[in-house]
Amino acid sequence: MDAYIDRIGTFIEANQAWAGPITFLLTLGESLLVVGLLIPATALMLLTGGLIGAGTLPAWSILAWGLAGAVLGDALSYLIGRWLGPGITRRWPLSTQRTAVARARLFFYRYGFASVFLGRFLGPIRSTIPTVAGIMGMNHARFQLANVLSALVWLPAMLAPGYFAARGLAAARDSQQFGLIAGALASVLVGVWLAASMLKKRRQAAHRGLDNS
Repeated sequence: MDAYIDRIGTFIEANQAWAGPITFLLTLGESLLVVGLLIPATALMLLTGGLIGAGTLPAWSILAWGLAGAVLGDALSYLIGRWLGPGITRRWPLSTQRTAVARARLFFYRYGFASVFLGRFLGPIRSTIPTVAGIMGMNHARFQLANVLSALVWLPAMLAPGYFAARGLAAARDSQQFGLIAGALASVLVGVWLAASMLKKRRQAAHRGLDNS
């Protein structure tokens, strides 16, 4: 898999005119029913973000192609669910993905509109949630709103780590600021971890207080 990712990265770097269409195909496949489970889009998006951060690829062109692919992929998966209905879960290949389908159904039952938005960020159910939304008869306009909004957040989030890593390395080479950047990131991560730990302890204490009462 690593060799496969390296080949794609090398090809994109050497053929920049194809970077946009390749990003479109990656985000399209990542959002398609079942196909999304087979594509290592996360690693490839990190790599693409790094090339953008290094100045090798144009940011706005990649964003436009990537957003188009992500929105179209979810829309197609949704239409498949609307067209084939609940019977699709008993057909191949979904019949072999029962756990993923069950998780996606439960997630949709609980969160509805928000499940379409959040589902794009959750690997195991990312490519299944749109189809489940179609099967459950979710309103088309509401689905597309969640689809577009989630894509607008998801793609930059996928590209950002690679982008900032490349920018940070460039800054380190130019002005030896790598230590400061790493220290700042570590401080932020430690702060987030401490805040989460304190919040968890407070919740546990509150639950114990309710149980004792």
